[in-house]
Amino acid sequence: MKKITIAIDGYSSTGKSTLAKQLAKHLGYVYVDTGAMYRAVTLFAMQNGYIGAEFFDKESLINSLSFINLQFKFNADLGFAEMFLNSKNVETEIRTLEVSNFVSKVAEVSQVRSKLVEQQKEMGKEKGIVMDGRDIGTVVFPDAEVKIFMTASPQTRAQRRFKEMLRNGSNVTFEEVLKNVVERDYIDSHREDSPLVKAEDALEFDNSNVSKQEQFVAVLDLVLDVAKNV
Repeated sequence: MKKITIAIDGYSSTGKSTLAKQLAKHLGYVYVDTGAMYRAVTLFAMQNGYIGAEFFDKESLINSLSFINLQFKFNADLGFAEMFLNSKNVETEIRTLEVSNFVSKVAEVSQVRSKLVEQQKEMGKEKGIVMDGRDIGTVVFPDAEVKIFMTASPQTRAQRRFKEMLRNGSNVTFEEVLKNVVERDYIDSHREDSPLVKAEDALEFDNSNVSKQEQFVAVLDLVLDVAKNV
């Protein structure tokens, strides 16, 4: 079978990364977590005092983009690639609620999106790639052979994120996580540059009441069917 491009978009905490990793591992494809890229830029902005609860110095961030180097490095023990920001492993740091609270604002900045989309397009030139994010099927790979749009109720997604953060040792409440999920939904869907929308030719998948394995099997069947006919 020829290698294809698989674009997975959708709301936060719908399990996009989990599904993408499963597909990439099974197919032997490259997996790219674009959300990690935006989170790393957000962490950079936080570390340099460009963003906080009451302020966002967009111009300083824009002027510093040339100093941001992002890399994915495969961790054989974990079985997936981790995010490195300027040669430092920041995989754990970018998953905090504080970063989650700011990432949608950073992702709204057109210059940030242009820089990262350019890198993402380059990563997918050879196909054989699974990429997840908010604008993969609409902007990064509008010609992807398979496009999935994932959704679930805000309460379901907040509960998933809450459990994950507790496992990682974060001191958060369910109400804080739910508030973050709802706010990110609004910002992601209403930004001027590349808002979160379902591509016309994407398959919408509501996994509110579906197990990870059931979801994987259903999407894998679709992928294999498409790949056979390319």
